[in-house]
Amino acid sequence: MPRVSKKENKSVYQILREERGLSREKASEMLEFITPERLERIENNKFDARPDEIMVMAKKYNAPELCNYYCSKECAIGHHYVPEVQVKDLSQIVLEMLASLTAAQKCRDRLIEITADGSIEEDEMTDFKSIQEELERISQTVEELQLWVEKQINARE
Repeated sequence: MPRVSKKENKSVYQILREERGLSREKASEMLEFITPERLERIENNKFDARPDEIMVMAKKYNAPELCNYYCSKECAIGHHYVPEVQVKDLSQIVLEMLASLTAAQKCRDRLIEITADGSIEEDEMTDFKSIQEELERISQTVEELQLWVEKQINARE
């Protein structure tokens, strides 16, 4: 078992590696083109990881959530457009999805009323925004389900 760092405020990259019981040297072998020195610098936030490095870490660590983390937290563009997705239990994801779909069904008629004339009036904007937020919750839940499925598939490969 590799020596585990006792430092506080570990990066997500270091936490994932240590959770898998890998030293930097073993992780570097597994990650193919990331040297132990570069991995240390990434883990210690001295170098920014590149997208290709994130992809290989996500695959080899069976941590597809790492891609979402990178896009939602570290990528300048993704930080504004990609919501952070949490790893959850399947039952929680399904219940959240069912709740969102039920709420969306309730919003459907109002959405039709608002958009039927081809424009959104000022007095309709509040309702339209709340419908948009509900659709974003559905999208978020779909992303969580996709992440869960990807993690399950990767674990079986």
